[in-house]
Amino acid sequence: MTTVYEGRVFSVETGERRFPNGRTHRVEIVRHAPSVVLIPFEADGRVVIIRQYRAPIDRMTWEFPAGRLNPGESAEEAARRECEEEIGRVPHRTERIRGLFPAPGFCDEELIFFRVSDLRAPAPDSPHHPDEDEDIETRVVSVADARAMVERGEIVDLKTAYALTLIG
Repeated sequence: MTTVYEGRVFSVETGERRFPNGRTHRVEIVRHAPSVVLIPFEADGRVVIIRQYRAPIDRMTWEFPAGRLNPGESAEEAARRECEEEIGRVPHRTERIRGLFPAPGFCDEELIFFRVSDLRAPAPDSPHHPDEDEDIETRVVSVADARAMVERGEIVDLKTAYALTLIG
């Protein structure tokens, strides 16, 4: 396999791959670190969603917080860090739900879903802050309201729509 593109978020490889049936085929693979998807719960059962600009679709989206694992970071550590960076709260309870591959036909990214709760303010000296390219707005909504946002087309992010099926 040959790397034909190396970017900040992903890389692209091309080459030949032998398939289980013994035939060789040309493939293009997007390499992306695993990511965590957070379902942040308030004590009253409502969830926290975020609104941010997404350049690939040139629009603002409502979605659950998510982000890539840093090298050497566990999924649980990434879940806590991303929660603090994106909603400004530290989860004191993290529950891994499952990992899934959203686009295995061309990309190796795994999305690891977490339910996070017991959200508290971060330590004053915490090093975790939003990334430079993030301008995030948070909103607390009921699960029913979030599902209605999907039905109305206000939530168009697939990982968020799917995450809403994972919770009661």
